[in-house]
Amino acid sequence: MALSPVFLAYVLAFGAAVLGCAIGFRRALQVADADTRRGLAGVVAGSGGWALFELAFLVAPSRFLKYVAYDLSLVVGLSTVGAWLYFCSAYTGRSFHRNTTYRRAAVATYVGIVAVKLTNHVHGLYFTTTPVQSPFPHLAIQHGTIHWLVAGLSYALVAVGFFMLFELFLEADYDTRPLGALVGVTALPVALDVVGFASPLLVDINYEPLGVAAFALGVLYVYEAEFLAVQLTDGVDDAIVYLDANDRIREYNGRASDLFTALNGATGQPFDDVLPEVAETLGDDHPVVERTVDGETRYYLASDTSFSLGQSDIGRMVVFSDVTRTERKRRELERHNEQLEGFAAAIRHELLNTLQIVGGRVTVAGNALDRGNVETARESLRTASETSDRMSSIVEDLSVLARHGKTLGDTERVDFADAVADAWADADVDDLSLSLEGDGDVVADPTRLRELLASAFAFAAHNGASEVTVERGDDWFAIAGDGRPPGDTEPAAFFEYGSAVPDSEAGILLPNVRMLAAVHGWSASLDTEYEQGVRVVVSDTESVSGPVDGAA
Repeated sequence: MALSPVFLAYVLAFGAAVLGCAIGFRRALQVADADTRRGLAGVVAGSGGWALFELAFLVAPSRFLKYVAYDLSLVVGLSTVGAWLYFCSAYTGRSFHRNTTYRRAAVATYVGIVAVKLTNHVHGLYFTTTPVQSPFPHLAIQHGTIHWLVAGLSYALVAVGFFMLFELFLEADYDTRPLGALVGVTALPVALDVVGFASPLLVDINYEPLGVAAFALGVLYVYEAEFLAVQLTDGVDDAIVYLDANDRIREYNGRASDLFTALNGATGQPFDDVLPEVAETLGDDHPVVERTVDGETRYYLASDTSFSLGQSDIGRMVVFSDVTRTERKRRELERHNEQLEGFAAAIRHELLNTLQIVGGRVTVAGNALDRGNVETARESLRTASETSDRMSSIVEDLSVLARHGKTLGDTERVDFADAVADAWADADVDDLSLSLEGDGDVVADPTRLRELLASAFAFAAHNGASEVTVERGDDWFAIAGDGRPPGDTEPAAFFEYGSAVPDSEAGILLPNVRMLAAVHGWSASLDTEYEQGVRVVVSDTESVSGPVDGAA
């Protein structure tokens, strides 16, 4: 007699569940965390045994064997609830699965329910059977009240487990859609149970093994990376990007997508293509990434860690830890060290050279007087006096470095035009003319900003400028003088203490400009494309629109 297609479909479905669980069991044994491994292996093994006894129920040749197979399927199936809760507790970092009271209560409940099931042939309160011929010859099951009470309790406990998983995904700021998809697949057999109970369209048996097997295989093969990444990052509040074995983006949490908008929609793309600056930084000795968050510059330490399933590496996890406070202190210390080095270079070069000149001229004057050459002596002493005056100017410049090179305290909104006017009045600019293009406020220390501008103006005057132009942009300003152009001199040399660029009499004016900019977190550089003289650009400033504090 030909076998019914419906019967073959049932056999294939439950047979596939048994085979899938057998394959998944080996995979589950490779999970690194011991408790998670035991729980997941128990779920897979219980689901496989459940499906196996359901299959035996379908193919057993006698009514007695069918009855025994179905009874045993209920016993094994109930064990998956305990394994499921054990897995969920271990995976989410809870300790319920290790609590002695909970474990004893679970075992006692399980033994009590199993006792009712195994004695069903005596009392018949759990289920009854009736031979039927449609849709194929089988033993129809009519579940009793106790079965539905146990089923309700089991579904409630399973729901608690799913709640623990969802809570972990949400706390880790990961996409919950993969978990939602697996929940949907797992819950679908429950609907089949209801249809089988309420109508003759389906055989009234337990379809849950199919759903549990689908969940286990989904965790172990389809979404293994996501589930492993979430467990590894439990309790980590940082931005995280998960890469597969080929360094392609597999997953990232919400904090990462907020920090790097390029990640949105980039799943499956090479990490180097999506975030090339981060990929390059990972190879540095100090892999710190700078980002702007809510208008504030913040720093994140990028670290990557390989992780594996069993003996095989399955990907990398890139974690971005906020180290803004530490990095700011490090950069400030670095700036102080550079400033001290510059201070030493300035003293060594400027003051010692000047003292040597003064000493040499005084010696020449003395020798000239011994020979009776009064004119030569007078000229030498005049040069020594002028050099001494220049030394006073250098000392004043050094005092600016010492006084204003300290860590910046409070800042305020400063009217840029007023700061330019005050600095112009302070600087020794003779009869130079000044023009200002652009306006607005800048967040700065008023005194340091004025000193910065005054030093730039003094340099322009020394460099032979007849006109100084100040420009104000959104996050920058520039001071240009139409004096001697830099020529072939390296632009960086203009800002180095002790470099004597463009000549020794320039003092340390532009180095002080760079230092006063660095104190604010700005950068100063020479515009190499400016050919009419020297143009100093101060960038990365913070522009503020609106009236100055205290203004009407």
